[in-house]
Amino acid sequence: MEILLAIVTGLLYGAGLFMMLRRSMVKLIIGLILLGNGANILIFLLGRVAKGKPPIIPADAKVLTDIYADPVPQALILTAIVISFGLQAFAIVLFKRVYQTIHTDDLDTVNTIDDDL
Repeated sequence: MEILLAIVTGLLYGAGLFMMLRRSMVKLIIGLILLGNGANILIFLLGRVAKGKPPIIPADAKVLTDIYADPVPQALILTAIVISFGLQAFAIVLFKRVYQTIHTDDLDTVNTIDDDL
């Protein structure tokens, strides 16, 4: 399972970087989304995939010795999802405003119009 998730993470990173290097702003946003999803799966993998019990220490024990699911990567992934959603929403609104102003989504055209202003 971990090998499959590592391959999926690599594919998401590769596809995200490929899309971000294109000249279209829409492809840039899609690449940003893919890269964020790849980072979430990477954080999930670093927490070691384990089916286990919740990390609750029984009242009669001082240390948890059973297999348990680590809550820290789960909290980090939830935080990363919220932050990436905000970033994606901002990028989409910014793209809409640029498209209304310039009437194109080509990044080279956006750079040349900036020099004319």
